[in-house]
This record gives sequence, structure tokens and C-alpha cells, in this order.
Amino acid sequence: MFRRRLTLVLGLIATVVVMATLLAAWSLVAIERQVVRGRVASDISTAFIQLSAQKQRLRTWVAQVQQGGHADVAARAELLAALDGTLQRLKVLVQQAIELDGSPEAREEHLRRTEALQVLERSVQALSRAVEETRPLGPDADIRRAWDAQSRVFDLAEGYDMRRLIADNIARETAAVQRERSAADATLAAVRWLWLGAAGFLAVSALTAVLHFGRALRRPLHLLSEGAQALQEGRLSHRIPLQGQDEFADVARSVNALAAELEQHRERESAQRQWLEDQVSTRTQELADALASLREADARRRRLFADISHELRTPTTVIRGEAEITLRGVDKPAAEYREALGRIVDTARQLGSVIDDLLSMARSDIDSLSLQRETLDLDELAAEAMVQARPLAERHGVQLAPPPARTGRHMVAGDSLRLKQLLGVLLDNATRYSRPGGQVWLTVSLVQDEARAGRVQLEVHDEGIGIPASEMPLVFDRHYRGTRARQHCTDGSGLGLNIARALAQAHGGMLSLHAKPTGTCAVLSLPMAPAP
Repeated sequence: MFRRRLTLVLGLIATVVVMATLLAAWSLVAIERQVVRGRVASDISTAFIQLSAQKQRLRTWVAQVQQGGHADVAARAELLAALDGTLQRLKVLVQQAIELDGSPEAREEHLRRTEALQVLERSVQALSRAVEETRPLGPDADIRRAWDAQSRVFDLAEGYDMRRLIADNIARETAAVQRERSAADATLAAVRWLWLGAAGFLAVSALTAVLHFGRALRRPLHLLSEGAQALQEGRLSHRIPLQGQDEFADVARSVNALAAELEQHRERESAQRQWLEDQVSTRTQELADALASLREADARRRRLFADISHELRTPTTVIRGEAEITLRGVDKPAAEYREALGRIVDTARQLGSVIDDLLSMARSDIDSLSLQRETLDLDELAAEAMVQARPLAERHGVQLAPPPARTGRHMVAGDSLRLKQLLGVLLDNATRYSRPGGQVWLTVSLVQDEARAGRVQLEVHDEGIGIPASEMPLVFDRHYRGTRARQHCTDGSGLGLNIARALAQAHGGMLSLHAKPTGTCAVLSLPMAPAP
């Protein structure tokens, strides 16, 4: 009945669609072939133009060399490589053109392209040898003769005028581009009319099928739509009034049975849905709490790893540097070994303190670190820090000035290990971001603050890359590294100055950076220790 008629019409539409698909595939292949041929012709024309421009630039380079001007040898190699690359690209494009168009009319054009490429290739080889032998002209050289020789090298090859040869090829390829464009336009016009005819036939067939089935399907579909709408609105008592033995009547009976079954299960489904919603809400809240805990733990872990990688680098570098310097060369007196081992022990003790600090930072923040305060001579601490920084300075080619004189007047109250850590960070930054051959020096002086209280001020000067004024407010932020710092030294995590400022504040002091005409000055201000 209705199914057979529908199958027949669908078979007809499927046949039309298959034919349209085959037509589309053929059209795409034809259009793609035309587009590729046009693109290859355009690329060949562009390559010849590039070849002419590259020869001209190479000629300019030769003229600069002969006239004694500054001409980079790397530029010559780059220009020769560009010429060779353009020739190789022309070979590939000509081969593609031969594969795309093997008609008898195009064979002569392919032959002329191939011959021109062979002449150009031999000309470029001879030109390369001549350019490599180019030397500046002497004061008594004949400039006119040199120019004529240069013109013969650049413009003549095997009896051909290279400028005329390249110009003829550019003109021929330009004509080929226009010819391919015209052929592509003709192909597009043919495909357009073919598709218009196919679309018209398909539209007429579809319109006929719509009119036929529209009359046969209007009432059954309307009744089925009413029944579906009733089910959607929850009116499960509605029944579709369709009788007979066709497919629509079978669907109506199935829908009516489904409505009766749904009406029986509605109550049970509603109760079960409410129970599931309660369970999902509970589990969602538990997962959200767990996710927040995991994120917090991951953030602490990442911060701890970053602090460890930064803070352990400087002490380990100092220990390794001391050991390498001690073991370098011939045997030394025992006193020198003892001094080196003493410095290694001090640095290892400082390393242990740093590890304790990092473990404390994993549980809280550096501001909560405990300090073992005692009266210290900042001159002595500065001298020890400069001794520990010397291996790193030698590795970077930086000169460390002699330590400040020990006056006995620069006394502060603080933790010696953590003050050494602070000074190590400042000297480490000054050394790492100094240019080779630069100098780093350290000064200690007495100043008075606004309340006229005595303070000890330590300054670390360098002749390094400096810090732009726009980045100065951000240098103490955790993990911040400026543009110059990243370019000069790729390693680093941006934690040193943040930790150094926290250590200075823990001692009741202040740490600031100031830009200089050449380099940077780090200023550490600490309160003086009370008189005993």
C-alpha cells in the first residue's frame, strides 16, 4: 500500500541523488584540475620574477664588494642559496605543469621552459663561481672594464641574453596564466549550467513527490502529531482515533499502548527520580569539596617545587665551584684545603637552613619563619658572601671587587644563616645578569631613617643588563621575570627577590632596587643592633 508507493518514490529520489553526486564529483575534479593548472602557471611566472629580482640583488652585492663597501659574506651565501632554491622550485613547477597538461599543443611550451631552465641553471653555476671570486677593485683598476666584465657574467650565458631570456619567460608565463584563467572560467560556466539543469530536474521531482504525498499524509500525520503533543504535555489518557490496516493505524495503536503503559509507571518513575536527585546532589557536593582540596594541594606542591629548584641551585653551585677550584691544578697546602672545606661546610650549613625554610614554606609562608637573632658584623657577612659568590662570578666572566673593609661599626641583630642567604640571592642576581667583563661591588655604610634611628645600609652594584622602569614595581612579585632577564638567562623561576624581601622584612629591614645608567643597585637597609 502506502509503503510500496513511498519506496518507489524514494528509489527515484535516491537515483537522482546518486547521479547528482557523480556529477558533483566530476565537476570537482574538472574544476580542481583547472585551478591547479592556473596556480602552477602563476607560480612559474612568480618564480621567474623572483629569479630576476634575486640576480639584481646579487649584482648589487658584487658592486658593493668591488667598490670597497661593506658587504656581508653571509648575505652572498644567502643570495646564492635563494637563486638555487628558486631554480629548484622552477624545476618542480615545470614538472607539475608537464604532468597536468600533456596535450600536443602544450609540449612545445614545456620544451621551451625546460631549455630555458637548463640555460639558467648553467648560468647560475657560472655566476656562483664568479661571485665567489669577487674582490674589491684596486685604486688603479678600470671601473668601466670591471663593469663590462660584471655585465657579461650576469647578462650573458652561452650566447643568450639572460635579461631577454627571463623577460621572454615571464611574458610567456603571464600569457599562460591568462590562458588558464580563461579555461577555468569556461569550465566554471559549463559546470554552472550543468548544475542548474540538475537542480531544476531535482526540484521538479521533489515538488511532484511533495504534492502527491502531502495529500495522502495530511490527516494521519495531523492525528499522530496531536497524539505526540498530548504525550509531551503529559496527557496520558489521550488516544489517537485512527482505524484501518495501514502503517499509520499500526503506529497509532502502538502509541496508544505506550501511553497506557507510561501512565502506569509515572508514579514509580517520579519517586525514583526524586531519590536520584537527592543522591546526585549529595555526591556533587562531595566531589566539589574533594576537587577544591586537590587544587589547593596541587598549588602548594607546585609552589614548593619551584621554591626548591630556585633556592637549592645557588648553594649547590657554590659547593661545586669551591670543590672544582680546590681540585684544579697542582696540590695545594693543607691550609688552603682546610679553608676551602670550611667554606664548603658553611655553605652546606646554609643549604640545610634553606631546606628547613623550604619545608616551612610548604606548611605556611616565609613570613612565619623563626629567626635565631644574635649580634652580627655585616662587614664580615658581606665578605663571606662574596667569597662564596666568586666561583659563580668566574664561571660568568664577571669581576668581583674586594669585600668592604671590616670597620666593626656595622653591627646588626639577625640570623647569620638567613642573612647569608639574603646576601647570596643579591650577589647571585648581580652576577647572573651582568655582562661578561662587568664588575660587581658591595658597599656598607651607616644611615639614619626618618625617626633619626641608626641603620646599616648595604648596597650591591652591578654593570649588568639593568631593569626597565616599567618592570621595577613587579620585580618582587613571586615568579615574575622581566623581558631582559629571560633573554639574558633562560633558567630561573623568579623567586629569589621575593624570598630576599621577605627575609629582609623578617629582620625589620627593607630591600629595594634602583636603576643606574649602567646596571642596577640593590639596597638593603637593616636596623643597627643595640649597644651591649
